[in-house]
Amino acid sequence: MHHGRTDAGVHSLGQIANFKTNSDFPVEKYPIALNAKLKKTIRIQKAEEVEEKFHARYHCKRKTYRYIINNSEQGSSIYRNLEYFIPTPLDVQSMKQAIAYFKGEHDFKAFKASGTSSKSSVRTIYDAKVEQIGARIIIELTGNGFLYNMVRIIVGTLVDVGLGKIKPEEIPNIIASQERAKAGKTLPPYALYLVKVEYD
Repeated sequence: MHHGRTDAGVHSLGQIANFKTNSDFPVEKYPIALNAKLKKTIRIQKAEEVEEKFHARYHCKRKTYRYIINNSEQGSSIYRNLEYFIPTPLDVQSMKQAIAYFKGEHDFKAFKASGTSSKSSVRTIYDAKVEQIGARIIIELTGNGFLYNMVRIIVGTLVDVGLGKIKPEEIPNIIASQERAKAGKTLPPYALYLVKVEYD
């Protein structure tokens, strides 16, 4: 079976997997049959037949990730495992300015977990936005692929911008440095969501 990969502990709203079968079981019945066997933390939404050569990981063209920060004074008890709580008020305008610098094709070596494999760290970010909805700050990144911990490190760097530790215009220098130590800390995985995977 092939599927896209993401860090442990990350939630997925739109993961895609594929497998080969010789069964003549009707494809539209797979979700019900699989959900009956799977644990409640995984739900199959839809099943469809694809070309023989389709590969869920290698054929992916775009992925969108979302990170949710709760920037209220008290945080939330119900959503504590679904969002990252920062009680210190963040400067969202500065974060919006900073995230724009991540757009385009860059070597994101400064934004990957150190010690991970040394294959190319060049990736393209097509869309990057910071939005405030009440006490929550929603960060979304769409790219052709992401390095290990890349989204969580980018968001950690944006939090440093929001706290005034890094100026928005310093982002290009951090990217150019290719030094992990210059970027922010890796935020925890439980507030990160794989929103969708696109193939065309």
